[in-house]
Amino acid sequence: MKLELTINGRVHSVEIDPGEMLLDVLRRLGYKSVRRSCNSASCGNCTVLMDGKPILSCTTFAARAMGHNIETVESLSEDGKLHDIQESLLETGGAQCGFCIPGFVLTTKALLEENPEPTEKEIREALNGNLCRCTGYESQIKAVLNITRKRGGHVNE
Repeated sequence: MKLELTINGRVHSVEIDPGEMLLDVLRRLGYKSVRRSCNSASCGNCTVLMDGKPILSCTTFAARAMGHNIETVESLSEDGKLHDIQESLLETGGAQCGFCIPGFVLTTKALLEENPEPTEKEIREALNGNLCRCTGYESQIKAVLNITRKRGGHVNE
């Protein structure tokens, strides 16, 4: 089955198996930020944005992505400069081993686009599906509050 996928603004014409998952196609195309971990929609490591909304690519058929804009972490840096979400995670110690970070970054990006001044409770709810074995989540939550503050938003801690 042949389809066209728009990934990070670039159109890819790709041959897939009808039952192939988006995660596998993205990795085959070289988008290595998309990580396989639980393979059962439990950890959020495979999160990508589809039309700006977080989805789990390990349980999304690749064919379902046709006609939609897919965004991975590779789209965020410009000229080698990290996105402010990535910088904030580094500043607060939220990156640790880094394995789960692409999912956190994209989920945070979607949250802040929908709600530029989230409360701590709203951040916790948004990041609920992203598992981290290193940090205990406090540093990721601080990173999101830090971004809100840096962007000139009001922070309710």
